[in-house]
Amino acid sequence: MEELHGAEICTWTYEPPYNIYGWLPWEQMKGLEVEFGDPAIRGQQYVSVLDDSGELCGFAQLFPIEGVTRLGIGMKPELCGRGRGPAFVAAIVQEALRRKPENEIDLEVLTWNTRAIRAYQKAGFTITDMYERQTPEGMKPFYCMVYQPDSDEDVNRPAQEQDTEDP
Repeated sequence: MEELHGAEICTWTYEPPYNIYGWLPWEQMKGLEVEFGDPAIRGQQYVSVLDDSGELCGFAQLFPIEGVTRLGIGMKPELCGRGRGPAFVAAIVQEALRRKPENEIDLEVLTWNTRAIRAYQKAGFTITDMYERQTPEGMKPFYCMVYQPDSDEDVNRPAQEQDTEDP
């Protein structure tokens, strides 16, 4: 990720309830050397996602864990909710596979974020676990989702979203 992209991402504002995904101002990120404000972390873990015209449309963090690449994904706010998520996520998965083809790929998502969950499922992720994790707003429930390209989408949906039929 280029520094210019990091600075731009820090200006993005999301509508509630997605506003929790915003970042500190760029100068603070750099001063504190957190996440992509740290040049080493930015160079090793973050990638910019550009559209065909070279415009920044999002980013990904490819966080290395032993045997796993954990994804952190952010799409430009104006592009969210327009059906572009599955292709966006698929491009990020391809980069993760290119870098570490032997690694499992997973991500964490807040359980209320059904918009992101649907995009992840369409890109081949399956919910494998649910747990609480600390956030700036306290403990919140998260799903862990693992990339399984041959997964069945109906099985992939959270139980509360699955259709039920009487036998």
